[in-house]
Amino acid sequence: MKLFDNTEIAFSLKTYSELERAYFLFKMIQNQPMVRIGTAVTNFALKAKLPVEGLIRATVFDHFCGGTNEEDCLPSIEKLYTKGVSSVLDYSVEGKEEESEFNDTVTKILKIINFGQERKSIPFAVFKPTGFGRFAIFQKVTEKIALTVTEEAEWQRVIVRFHTVCKAAFKNNVPLLIDAEESWMQGAADTLIEEMMETYNKEKAIIFNTLQMYRHDRLDYLKVLTEKANQKGFHIGMKVVRGAYMEKERDRAKEKGYSSPICADKQATDLNYDSAIIFMMEQPNMALFAGTHNEESTYLLMDLAKKHNISKEDNRLWFGQLYGMSDNISFNLSEVGYNVAKYLPFGPVRDVMPYLIRRAEENTSVAGQTSRELNLIGAERKRRKV
Repeated sequence: MKLFDNTEIAFSLKTYSELERAYFLFKMIQNQPMVRIGTAVTNFALKAKLPVEGLIRATVFDHFCGGTNEEDCLPSIEKLYTKGVSSVLDYSVEGKEEESEFNDTVTKILKIINFGQERKSIPFAVFKPTGFGRFAIFQKVTEKIALTVTEEAEWQRVIVRFHTVCKAAFKNNVPLLIDAEESWMQGAADTLIEEMMETYNKEKAIIFNTLQMYRHDRLDYLKVLTEKANQKGFHIGMKVVRGAYMEKERDRAKEKGYSSPICADKQATDLNYDSAIIFMMEQPNMALFAGTHNEESTYLLMDLAKKHNISKEDNRLWFGQLYGMSDNISFNLSEVGYNVAKYLPFGPVRDVMPYLIRRAEENTSVAGQTSRELNLIGAERKRRKV
């Protein structure tokens, strides 16, 4: 049996009823029209303030999220850690526009850093750039459009928020993952994160950027950044993922008439992803958080770790999957001694819905992902009946 086919280990934390719920959810997600209808109905119900939060909480929310606040997540965190799987508390509230909301997010991330400092089960903190400032301001800076005096003051506040959180991560020795977003705002985020790396990653990687490898330009970006890091003497931390905004990216490129930043097909994305992890594993001053649900890339990374004599416990190498998905990878990796973390989204139910809808759409569009989940859950149901 291949490592990731062991369903007894993969679903050891799930009760039979949780297994049944997971099977039902992935069956629904497999059906594209159903996802579209479900998304539209859910959005309408939330906007109309219909009492649907209980139903959402009992189904999709509880499967893919840890809870509505940090304390709410603790039982899930502790349960995962009994199997050696750590948690990355991800405050998954999106699309905020107000300064007070950005300041609240900073407070939230500082609290998570303190949580991480107190608990071995929470080895990283994480935030999205647009949790600290308006999407439009990141876009303007990326597109090098001159800011007004008011906007310049606003951008300076974004920089201060980044420094506040990065400094706390550095002081508490809790590595910080910064998520990637859409390509037309990412340039400003990259520049800002490079500044943070240069400041706080002198001795080791504390600040991590994210590379979405469905973008065909990201490997070149990584190589240029490596040269800069070598010249200026700082370490690079990278979370490497395939990416989460594919349809949006392609639609915008088509609408605006520019060449799509997305790889031509899945094969090209897979090749790009694997090339990035091969390159990173060859560099001495790198730390890699490999966010992947792809078994082949995971096997490749395990082989690379052996080749470069990187031990399973080495903190410069982590494997990460989303909560509620790819348990066959997470728990089997942990069982054989690798560093593994689940991304554990949390937040008020209605605020986390954009994240959950994106998860459902992503699962529907990634060929084979949902079928694989269903086959594994089906195999475990059968095993338990026997």
